[in-house]
Amino acid sequence: MTDDADHGPDLTKDGRTDVATAASPDHAPGAAERAAPGGRQGDFGIDTTARTTGQALRDYVVRLRSGELGSLPALLGLLALFILFTALDRGGVFPSLLNLANLLQQGAGRTIIAMGLVFVLLTGEIDLAAGTASGLAASLMALHLVSGGNMLGAMGTTVFILFVVVMLVAAALAAYLRIWWAVVLSLVAALLLVVGFPQNAWLEMLLAICTGVVIGTLTGFLVAKVGMPSFVVTLALFITWQGVILQLIGDGGTLGLRDPVINAVANGNLSTLGSWILFVVGAGGYAAVLLNRQRTRLAKGLVAQPTGLVLLKIGAVVVLGAVATYLLTRNRSAGLTEISGVPYVVPVVLVLLIAGTYVLDRTRFGRHVYAVGGNREAARRAGIDVVRIRASVFVIAAAFAAIGAIVYSSKVGSVSPAAGGGNTLLFAVGAAVIGGTSLFGGRGRVSNAVIGGAVLATVENGLGLLKQPAAVVFVITGLVLLVAAGVDVLSRRRSASAGL
Repeated sequence: MTDDADHGPDLTKDGRTDVATAASPDHAPGAAERAAPGGRQGDFGIDTTARTTGQALRDYVVRLRSGELGSLPALLGLLALFILFTALDRGGVFPSLLNLANLLQQGAGRTIIAMGLVFVLLTGEIDLAAGTASGLAASLMALHLVSGGNMLGAMGTTVFILFVVVMLVAAALAAYLRIWWAVVLSLVAALLLVVGFPQNAWLEMLLAICTGVVIGTLTGFLVAKVGMPSFVVTLALFITWQGVILQLIGDGGTLGLRDPVINAVANGNLSTLGSWILFVVGAGGYAAVLLNRQRTRLAKGLVAQPTGLVLLKIGAVVVLGAVATYLLTRNRSAGLTEISGVPYVVPVVLVLLIAGTYVLDRTRFGRHVYAVGGNREAARRAGIDVVRIRASVFVIAAAFAAIGAIVYSSKVGSVSPAAGGGNTLLFAVGAAVIGGTSLFGGRGRVSNAVIGGAVLATVENGLGLLKQPAAVVFVITGLVLLVAAGVDVLSRRRSASAGL
């Protein structure tokens, strides 16, 4: 079930962020503001009114009728797809444990890229270079691995010097934009290239992430500071990064990832004990967060969700998590070798989901992201550093893209010149939009990308098992994305007409 948080924190009646509050989360409204019809008190009057479970459910139905759909269409679509493919696959392969586990592993890489793109979409921008940016990060990771850390010899003097210079320039630009963590990671990227550390899977994955940060910094500077349209910038960089990948790998070449650590990222599984520990930590953490939020709001005299509804949510997560963990810890191999345990990609996605959700929902930066996406000029007048926020989301998106590159490269076991191309970007943007993130900015959550990614991965997997040609897969995937975009437009119109 979705709630008001589906559209980000502190929303006004028109679905946009209260930028005055975003500029200062501890802001206390004055008398004039409280008296104003559109002031904070008017928008958050429900915070001073107790609600029963029945009233909360009725409010939810009202929001649905007003166009505030959140992730509900995607969740219903996912359920329908599971039923449909289970019925059509007479061999029983689709609902099997082995296929469902593979489904998690196959779609994880591109889903992670989609999670990063949510930050960009929330500000009303677009990143068409996310796919090839991830491919470039994967290329550097693989090149460092196969060359034993000798990047100068693998790249050639000219290309090597250019890469180091670009990384140092990115560090300087990040400092100018005051994105300090990007400064550190850009310098680390240059260090990893110059020092020539020996082959090490952890260093290579770190290099990939740092490369993503460098790419995101360059993109963010051009869009946010220079003022170039994000569509034009990222389209140009999409082509540019594709050329750089060709330069590093060579036309028709392939870089193998023969390392047990990298290979295990998308192909390995937790032990049975580790799987249950993950369940206890995940479900317990979720329960603790919801119950603490309930206690805090009640202690401050604010209205929390009805306790029964909170307990129902916790119970649903615990039951579903326990069932999923039990099934995944069973042997799902059709051969002699046992395959069991929760795939490693599950905790990876969960950590990124929790971190991204926390940043957007519980930090000043997250409030500012929603504010910029809701009304950029109003956000600027409220004192928000719009340039820094707009640049930062591209850095975050590129870092997520690099993590996604590690996962999908691990799954296929190699990096080719086509890395990050093809339908990678279609899948990533489609996952975010299908899950409920608005293309118009100001509305969406990181969890939308996970839900949308599950929808697209299910479509791809199910049609593949039904032996449908690639043409059919592309057509149906495109139509699903078109329907999702249409739902977004219609829901916004309905919200506007309802005065929400």
